[in-house]
Amino acid sequence: MCTKIPLRQKSIVLIGFMGVGKTSIGKAVAAKLYRDFIDADQVIEEAFGMDTTEIFQTYGEQVFRKKEKEIIHELCKQKLKIISLGGGAFLQEEIRNICLQKCIVFYLDLSWDSWKDRISLLIDSRPVLQGKSLTEIKQLFLERKAIYQTHHSTVQTDALMIEEVAEYIVEALKTAWDIYEPQAK
Repeated sequence: MCTKIPLRQKSIVLIGFMGVGKTSIGKAVAAKLYRDFIDADQVIEEAFGMDTTEIFQTYGEQVFRKKEKEIIHELCKQKLKIISLGGGAFLQEEIRNICLQKCIVFYLDLSWDSWKDRISLLIDSRPVLQGKSLTEIKQLFLERKAIYQTHHSTVQTDALMIEEVAEYIVEALKTAWDIYEPQAK
Protein backbone atom coordinates (compact mmCIF):
# COMPACT_ATOMS: atom_id res chain seq x y z
CA MET A 1 0.00 0.00 0.00
CA CYS A 2 1.45 3.34 -1.05
CA THR A 3 0.20 6.24 1.01
CA LYS A 4 0.88 9.80 0.04
CA ILE A 5 2.89 11.80 2.55
CA PRO A 6 1.17 15.09 3.47
CA LEU A 7 3.15 18.11 2.29
CA ARG A 8 3.84 19.34 5.84
CA GLN A 9 5.33 15.97 6.76
CA LYS A 10 7.58 15.50 3.74
CA SER A 11 11.28 15.45 4.43
CA ILE A 12 13.35 18.33 3.09
CA VAL A 13 16.35 17.46 0.89
CA LEU A 14 19.20 19.91 0.35
CA ILE A 15 21.28 19.57 -2.82
CA GLY A 16 24.16 21.55 -4.27
CA PHE A 17 27.84 21.37 -5.04
CA MET A 18 30.25 20.14 -2.38
CA GLY A 19 31.17 22.83 0.13
CA VAL A 20 28.09 24.99 -0.51
CA GLY A 21 26.99 24.58 3.11
CA LYS A 22 24.32 21.86 2.91
CA THR A 23 25.25 20.35 6.29
CA SER A 24 25.51 23.65 8.19
CA ILE A 25 22.35 25.04 6.62
CA GLY A 26 20.55 21.71 7.08
CA LYS A 27 21.31 21.69 10.81
CA ALA A 28 20.00 25.25 11.12
CA VAL A 29 16.78 24.43 9.22
CA ALA A 30 16.30 21.30 11.35
CA ALA A 31 16.60 23.32 14.54
CA LYS A 32 14.08 25.91 13.32
CA LEU A 33 11.54 23.25 12.28
CA TYR A 34 12.19 20.90 15.23
CA ARG A 35 13.18 18.08 12.88
CA ASP A 36 16.05 15.61 12.86
CA PHE A 37 18.97 16.38 10.56
CA ILE A 38 20.57 13.59 8.53
CA ASP A 39 23.78 13.98 6.51
CA ALA A 40 23.57 11.21 3.88
CA ASP A 41 27.35 11.08 3.49
CA GLN A 42 27.75 10.58 7.25
CA VAL A 43 25.28 7.65 7.13
CA ILE A 44 27.31 6.13 4.28
CA GLU A 45 30.56 6.62 6.23
CA GLU A 46 29.00 4.92 9.27
CA ALA A 47 27.88 1.98 7.09
CA PHE A 48 31.46 1.47 5.85
CA GLY A 49 33.18 2.44 9.10
CA MET A 50 35.45 4.91 7.29
CA ASP A 51 35.36 8.40 5.79
CA THR A 52 34.38 9.12 2.19
CA THR A 53 37.97 9.51 0.98
CA GLU A 54 38.86 6.08 2.40
CA ILE A 55 35.74 4.52 0.84
CA PHE A 56 36.74 5.91 -2.58
CA GLN A 57 40.33 4.68 -2.14
CA THR A 58 39.40 1.23 -0.78
CA TYR A 59 36.27 0.33 -2.75
CA GLY A 60 36.05 2.90 -5.56
CA GLU A 61 33.42 5.45 -6.51
CA GLN A 62 31.04 2.86 -8.02
CA VAL A 63 30.67 1.00 -4.69
CA PHE A 64 30.20 4.32 -2.87
CA ARG A 65 27.46 5.42 -5.33
CA LYS A 66 25.63 2.08 -5.02
CA LYS A 67 25.52 2.37 -1.22
CA GLU A 68 24.59 6.05 -1.54
CA LYS A 69 21.57 5.12 -3.70
CA GLU A 70 20.40 2.47 -1.21
CA ILE A 71 20.72 4.80 1.78
CA ILE A 72 19.08 7.81 0.15
CA HIS A 73 16.22 5.63 -1.08
CA GLU A 74 15.56 4.62 2.55
CA LEU A 75 16.00 8.16 3.89
CA CYS A 76 13.45 9.55 1.43
CA LYS A 77 10.79 7.22 2.80
CA GLN A 78 11.06 8.91 6.20
CA LYS A 79 8.89 11.83 7.24
CA LEU A 80 9.83 15.08 8.96
CA LYS A 81 13.60 14.94 8.31
CA ILE A 82 16.09 17.44 6.92
CA ILE A 83 18.46 15.51 4.65
CA SER A 84 21.71 16.80 3.20
CA LEU A 85 22.92 14.94 0.11
CA GLY A 86 26.52 14.67 -1.00
CA GLY A 87 27.42 16.86 -3.97
CA GLY A 88 27.44 13.95 -6.44
CA ALA A 89 24.33 12.11 -5.24
CA PHE A 90 21.89 13.96 -7.49
CA LEU A 91 23.85 12.79 -10.55
CA GLN A 92 22.08 9.45 -10.20
CA GLU A 93 18.70 9.60 -11.91
CA GLU A 94 17.12 7.18 -9.42
CA ILE A 95 18.17 9.41 -6.52
CA ARG A 96 16.82 12.52 -8.27
CA ASN A 97 13.50 10.80 -8.94
CA ILE A 98 12.94 9.46 -5.42
CA CYS A 99 13.91 12.79 -3.83
CA LEU A 100 11.58 14.76 -6.11
CA GLN A 101 8.69 12.32 -5.60
CA LYS A 102 8.92 11.79 -1.84
CA CYS A 103 10.53 14.98 -0.50
CA ILE A 104 10.82 18.73 -1.03
CA VAL A 105 14.14 19.49 -2.73
CA PHE A 106 15.97 22.78 -2.19
CA TYR A 107 18.95 23.58 -4.41
CA LEU A 108 21.56 25.66 -2.58
CA ASP A 109 23.11 27.63 -5.41
CA LEU A 110 26.49 29.31 -5.06
CA SER A 111 28.36 31.09 -7.85
CA TRP A 112 31.69 29.75 -9.09
CA ASP A 113 33.55 32.85 -7.82
CA SER A 114 32.12 32.45 -4.32
CA TRP A 115 32.72 28.71 -4.29
CA LYS A 116 36.29 29.09 -5.58
CA ASP A 117 37.11 31.11 -2.44
CA ARG A 118 36.37 27.96 -0.38
CA ILE A 119 38.49 25.52 -2.39
CA SER A 120 41.45 25.47 0.01
CA LEU A 121 39.10 24.32 2.80
CA LEU A 122 37.67 21.50 0.68
CA ILE A 123 40.38 20.04 -1.53
CA ASP A 124 41.83 17.53 0.96
CA SER A 125 38.51 16.09 2.14
CA ARG A 126 36.77 15.74 -1.24
CA PRO A 127 38.01 12.76 -3.24
CA VAL A 128 36.50 13.91 -6.55
CA LEU A 129 38.57 17.12 -6.38
CA GLN A 130 41.93 15.49 -5.71
CA GLY A 131 44.41 15.59 -8.55
CA LYS A 132 42.30 17.99 -10.61
CA SER A 133 43.30 21.38 -11.97
CA LEU A 134 41.19 24.47 -11.28
CA THR A 135 39.93 24.27 -14.88
CA GLU A 136 38.83 20.66 -14.38
CA ILE A 137 37.13 21.54 -11.09
CA LYS A 138 35.29 24.42 -12.73
CA GLN A 139 34.10 22.08 -15.49
CA LEU A 140 32.82 19.64 -12.82
CA PHE A 141 31.13 22.54 -11.01
CA LEU A 142 29.33 23.64 -14.19
CA GLU A 143 28.35 20.09 -15.19
CA ARG A 144 26.80 19.46 -11.79
CA LYS A 145 25.10 22.85 -11.76
CA ALA A 146 23.13 21.69 -14.80
CA ILE A 147 22.03 18.52 -12.95
CA TYR A 148 20.93 20.52 -9.90
CA GLN A 149 18.43 22.48 -11.99
CA THR A 150 15.79 19.81 -11.31
CA HIS A 151 14.40 20.71 -7.87
CA HIS A 152 11.43 22.32 -6.13
CA SER A 153 13.11 25.57 -5.04
CA THR A 154 16.43 27.40 -5.37
CA VAL A 155 18.20 29.52 -2.77
CA GLN A 156 20.98 31.77 -4.08
CA THR A 157 23.44 31.65 -1.17
CA ASP A 158 26.31 33.90 -2.32
CA ALA A 159 25.78 36.88 -0.03
CA LEU A 160 23.90 35.11 2.75
CA MET A 161 24.95 33.74 6.13
CA ILE A 162 23.88 30.25 7.23
CA GLU A 163 21.06 31.59 9.42
CA GLU A 164 19.74 33.78 6.59
CA VAL A 165 19.57 30.83 4.19
CA ALA A 166 17.92 28.66 6.85
CA GLU A 167 15.34 31.35 7.59
CA TYR A 168 14.60 31.78 3.88
CA ILE A 169 14.00 28.02 3.52
CA VAL A 170 11.73 27.90 6.58
CA GLU A 171 9.67 30.87 5.38
CA ALA A 172 9.40 29.39 1.87
CA LEU A 173 8.17 26.11 3.34
CA LYS A 174 5.62 27.80 5.59
CA THR A 175 4.28 29.80 2.66
CA ALA A 176 4.00 26.67 0.49
CA TRP A 177 2.32 24.73 3.31
CA ASP A 178 -0.23 27.52 3.82
CA ILE A 179 -0.98 27.73 0.09
CA TYR A 180 -1.09 24.05 -0.81
CA GLU A 181 -2.17 22.45 2.46
CA PRO A 182 -3.85 25.04 4.69
CA GLN A 183 -4.65 23.93 8.20
CA ALA A 184 -8.26 24.14 9.36
CA LYS A 185 -8.81 27.01 11.76
